[in-house]
Order: sequence, then C-alpha cells, then structure tokens
Amino acid sequence: MKSIKNTYMKSLIKMSVLLVLFGITQCQSPSHPSKWSDRELNEWFESGKYLNGLKILPDPSTVRRSFAEHYYDHKEVWDNVFAFLKNTDLTGLSSGRIEIDDHAYATVSEYFTKDREITLFEAHKIYIDIHCVISGKESIDLAPLESMTVTNPYHSERDIEFGTVPEFTALKATSDRFFIVFPSDAHRPSVRDGNDSILTHKIVVKIPVQ
Repeated sequence: MKSIKNTYMKSLIKMSVLLVLFGITQCQSPSHPSKWSDRELNEWFESGKYLNGLKILPDPSTVRRSFAEHYYDHKEVWDNVFAFLKNTDLTGLSSGRIEIDDHAYATVSEYFTKDREITLFEAHKIYIDIHCVISGKESIDLAPLESMTVTNPYHSERDIEFGTVPEFTALKATSDRFFIVFPSDAHRPSVRDGNDSILTHKIVVKIPVQ
C-alpha cells in the first residue's frame, strides 16, 4: 500500500512540474529575430506569413535579418503597408503621394527607364524603401553603402544623397517582386532593363527607420 502511495505521489509531482514548465513556455513570447539562427531566419522569410495574403513577394536580395528585426519592432506599420499593397488597385493609382498611416507613406510615379551610365546611386538615412513596379520593368542596382563615394551631399529635407560605386549587383524588377532597401544599401533604381527605355509605373513605400 505504501509503495502504491509513493508511486502515486511521484507521478503527481512529475505532472505538476510538467504543467509548470508548460505554462512557462506558453507565456514566453517568441525570441527576437536578432537571436534567431540563420535557419530560423530563412524559414520565417520563406514562409511569407508576415505578408498576410499579399501575393507580391519580397526579392531574395532582401537583407533578411534587418527586415525581420525591423518588422518585429514595428509590426503595426509593416502590417499596414502590406495591407495597403494587398487591398489597393495599384494599377489605378495616379502619380503623387499617398499617406498609408501616421508613419508610412508612398509615392507613385511614371517614367521612362534611364541609361545606367547617366544615373547615380542614392541612399537614405531616415526611411526604408519598398520599391514595387506596378507595370513595365526596370533594373535596380544594389551595393553596400560603405562602397559609395558621395558626389551629391545628403539633403535632409529630401532624405537623400547621391554617389557612385565601383561594383554592384543588377536585379530585374517586375510586378511580381518588391525590393526592400535599407539605409545600409546604396541603390540605383529606374535603370532600363535591356536595350529599350520603356514606360514604367511604380510605387515606392517609405517606412521610417525609427
């Protein structure tokens, strides 16, 4: 009888410990992306859950850790941006500025793509860019900001500086992908892709760094 009672008490203690551990686990929030392994980071990025149904995908060139960290720190803003891109008829947008929420906004423009040789790289300090071609196509060139030689100093009201870089990666931008450009990225958008300059309709969303 005593043996049965001891066994029962041990089982009860084990169950209590498991329940406590389970409760602690459930109360803990997911770790911050800064602590994720590369595998966890890639799984999150490839899952696309953060898009909340938006069919346009982020280009693989996205700096994934910077994106994940900023998304987790400013989730409401990113969710508002992705909801705007999902629920808006982008093809019907006229050129100009659109306020998305109290923090993010977008600019819509139409232009003919330009020759690479006459186009400078640019960089920003206050805003993160999302470049999304609505119709047409272009090339977006990317390079680390530290490789850019500034030729036109930073203009605080426009949040922009221009320069040149010795080496870059050229990426094709079409309507099925968007490009996230951080302040650490020098970029050269609006470059013609191929031999012909074509009319391109594009939206650029601006998300504040802070």
